[in-house]
Amino acid sequence: MVGSIMGIHMNAHPNSNSNGNGNGSVQSLEEKLDELRNLLGKSNNDPLKIVSVGAGAWGSVFAALLQDSYGQFREKVQIRIWRRPGRAVDRNTAEHLFEVINSREDVLRRLIRRCAYLKYVEARLGERTLFADEILKDGFCLNMIETPLCPLKVVTNLQEAVWDADIVVNGLPSTETREIFEEISEYWKERITMPVIISLSKGIEAALDPVPHIITPTKMINQATGVAMENILYLGGPNIASEIHNKEYANARICGAEKWRKPLAKFLRQPHFIVWDNSDLITHEVMGGLKNVYAIGAGMVAALTNESATSKSVYFAHCTSEMIFITHLLAEEPEKLAGPLLADTYVTLLKGRNAWYGQMLAKGALSPDMGDSISGKGMIQGVSAVKAFFELLSQSSLNVLHPEENKPVAPVELCPILKTLYKILILREQSSEAILQALRDENLNDPRERIEIAQSHVFYRPSLLGQP
Repeated sequence: MVGSIMGIHMNAHPNSNSNGNGNGSVQSLEEKLDELRNLLGKSNNDPLKIVSVGAGAWGSVFAALLQDSYGQFREKVQIRIWRRPGRAVDRNTAEHLFEVINSREDVLRRLIRRCAYLKYVEARLGERTLFADEILKDGFCLNMIETPLCPLKVVTNLQEAVWDADIVVNGLPSTETREIFEEISEYWKERITMPVIISLSKGIEAALDPVPHIITPTKMINQATGVAMENILYLGGPNIASEIHNKEYANARICGAEKWRKPLAKFLRQPHFIVWDNSDLITHEVMGGLKNVYAIGAGMVAALTNESATSKSVYFAHCTSEMIFITHLLAEEPEKLAGPLLADTYVTLLKGRNAWYGQMLAKGALSPDMGDSISGKGMIQGVSAVKAFFELLSQSSLNVLHPEENKPVAPVELCPILKTLYKILILREQSSEAILQALRDENLNDPRERIEIAQSHVFYRPSLLGQP
């Protein structure tokens, strides 16, 4: 999810061959590639193998960013993307895709030159069926049809994709990460050295034994494969995939062990996509999942109030106060997360798929019974995050002292929006209108009071993140 900083658009030519390294000098793309190859111990005539696992919007754009930058160095790097085979493109999507192709002269010419245009004509006429892996090779992500990417090297056999990869990018939803990486672990049993893994996934699982704690996608990968946490990193930030591809100015953080995060930040950094590095992997990863929870509610409020700026600001005040309260449970120094969390929340509320999902629920175009995997959008990860955060924060072992009632209560009792979203999305016992009722509750605390409660009490629970 990407936004402009102070309205400034800093578009760079897509084939720019150099990037600043932060100290005023310029390092070419090939120099950055060679530096990473050396760090990974690659010899001559042995290309650096990078594979993105999962072809959602962000995973596809990430692969396209690498291909656009480094694909020209074919003898030094190989960039591929894996997605499951067999996913058919429905007729309506095929018709829309044909319109997109014909509205972009560059894309149209490219397909004609590659002798790939005719199949889209036939699909438009209903004379053939297209498949998601097939159109991805031409640069069309099923979850982001209106944003054509560069052609990508697509692999549909998971073993072929990952068995000798040097860098694996996790572009899977958090709900699929464990299952797929358990399969991947079977293909890595004979490996002497394990790859470096960069996870883009934003979501969490809740584990209640032996004590309540959060399991993030990087931890799922660690548990599924046995790859050391030192080799697993998280990349996230206030980024909208389509806008990153369109080279709107953006920034992100890559978090993890210093050995890999600093060289990878340099490798990934582009004039329009600034990548910083940070050691606090798990907390940033959890924050990436937390904002999806409240983005769904924001979408509901926007739809139910006809985009009322006043109502949305009321919701924003309450949801941010709940997030601040929750960060005080999760982090010893939560103030360090305020900027990244609010930036990511802000852009998700503006244009993210979770906010869109909330709007569609409130308008009646979707219902919770339809599930959280939506055609044309992919997995709505905020739904599973609502369930996970509610279950965790409902545990009596995490009780905090209620400031007014002066008695111990589960943390979720101080998070009325989270409770309401759980009743709407998980229990399905209330309609979307319940989110407005929660905001209008006369007994609802002033958001300022919730922040003061968090700041004036020792709520930090390191066990929630699996720390002693």
